[in-house]
Amino acid sequence: MSKVNTAWDHVSGNLFKTWLIMFIFSIFTVGAIYLIAQGFGYGEIGGLGIVGFALIMAGLMNFVSYFWSDKIVLGISGAKPISESSHKELYRTVENLTIAAGLPLPKIYLIDDSAPNAFATGRDPKHAAIAFTTGILSKLNKQELEGVTAHELSHVGNRDTLLMAVVSVLVGTIATVADFFMRSLWYGGRNDRDSKGNQLYMILAIATAILAPIVATLIQLAVSRRREFLADASGVLLTRYPEGLASALRKISGDKEVLEVANRGTAHLYIVNPLKGKQAIGWFASLFNTHPPMEARIKALKEMEGKV
Repeated sequence: MSKVNTAWDHVSGNLFKTWLIMFIFSIFTVGAIYLIAQGFGYGEIGGLGIVGFALIMAGLMNFVSYFWSDKIVLGISGAKPISESSHKELYRTVENLTIAAGLPLPKIYLIDDSAPNAFATGRDPKHAAIAFTTGILSKLNKQELEGVTAHELSHVGNRDTLLMAVVSVLVGTIATVADFFMRSLWYGGRNDRDSKGNQLYMILAIATAILAPIVATLIQLAVSRRREFLADASGVLLTRYPEGLASALRKISGDKEVLEVANRGTAHLYIVNPLKGKQAIGWFASLFNTHPPMEARIKALKEMEGKV
């Protein structure tokens, strides 16, 4: 007899897979930077010293963006705050689900765009914001809108913004270090590096400096896709109605209108990829997608029906 997967199973499974990816990512980051440092002859500083220095610098660079990212994203998206009096139904929907989730009420924003979509931002639940497009309000029914709201509140409750900020630090660290050492190689840099590292280390370091940023980006996208699955499952635990979110996802993904204010830098935040026609097809190409395949998300939601 096959095991019945409940929404709780999907949540715990996605949490485990996310942290497994993060553990591998952390080991990969340290290993890549250490190998590059040794290969380029920075042994007297110590490869691990270079790793620590790089992580500190990347952390400082991302500190400001972390605390101001919500305002930046909301500004880029043209989102405007709403009040309870101006949008009573939407405000009540968010408020009710926030109470069910045990979270503080987030600030609610509206984007004047007929393309249906939504996203959550903010560094923690006390500083969270959820933005909806005018299109999603007009094109979804009450249960579908509840499903979308629960999904976005789950991003807030699961601390996805914090997690993705950490991932961005690691990706930025690898890219910065790789670029620094490649420039050091091409423009002379340290004249004694050949005596400090053997030829094998040098070859491995060059290969790592070229490939590591690509691999890091792929891992970042993998984490992003996994958190979407987790938010779907966590959202179902709030509404107890998987079909509401599944129906919303079908409508949003099937809508042909392009969200004008979205770009590649903010696309991963939305519940569905807002860059219509930009979702890659095929196993290898799908590794570069910001969101999981829609068929996979809806299938997972179908499996939760009657099991929450």
